[in-house]
Amino acid sequence: MQLIAMLTMLIDHIGLLFFPDQMLWRVVGRIAFPLYAYALVQGYVHTSSYSKYVFRLFCIAALSQIPYQLAFNTNRLNVVASLFVAILALRLLSKIRSGILATMLIAMICVFLEVFPFEYGAYGLLLVLIFKYAKSHELFIMHLLLNLIYMFSYGWVIQFVSIIPTLVIVYGPGIWSRLETRSLPSWIWRAFYPVHLVILMIVGYFIGK
Repeated sequence: MQLIAMLTMLIDHIGLLFFPDQMLWRVVGRIAFPLYAYALVQGYVHTSSYSKYVFRLFCIAALSQIPYQLAFNTNRLNVVASLFVAILALRLLSKIRSGILATMLIAMICVFLEVFPFEYGAYGLLLVLIFKYAKSHELFIMHLLLNLIYMFSYGWVIQFVSIIPTLVIVYGPGIWSRLETRSLPSWIWRAFYPVHLVILMIVGYFIGK
């Protein structure tokens, strides 16, 4: 899972930076974020230290921000910053018993993610929440509905490709469990996002992008 997430993110970013007129790169890249969202939820559920997990996310987001902005010429906050906010939201929601208060909190965080803005914005938080609270077939249906909403609201047509990893998670547990047994060293998983952004930024600078 980690290897697929990193590879598809790299493909997406190479396409965005060097081949912006070739959509196939971006289509393949839509696979990455659901895997990172799923990994975030699994990390949140199974971590032995929530504070250390959140601190690592914060450090990766902070280290990645300048290379992210320079590589892609954007003022947005990077995707790990979005995941950082999402895991804080999961913690807060775990302490709220009222459905009304929980809904209000989610709405406020969604607005926060859109206003500043964070990469993926409210979509990112909502997908993390789907992975956390939806079960089995519900997970696939809710992810599909989320993509439909964003397709009609913002024209996110290629985002439908992101349903592929969700289909595998829901309907291919045997395949998924075999993939999970082949984990990468933790330092590669944590360092990949900022390191690949720095490399892309440097390469883009020298070829004049």
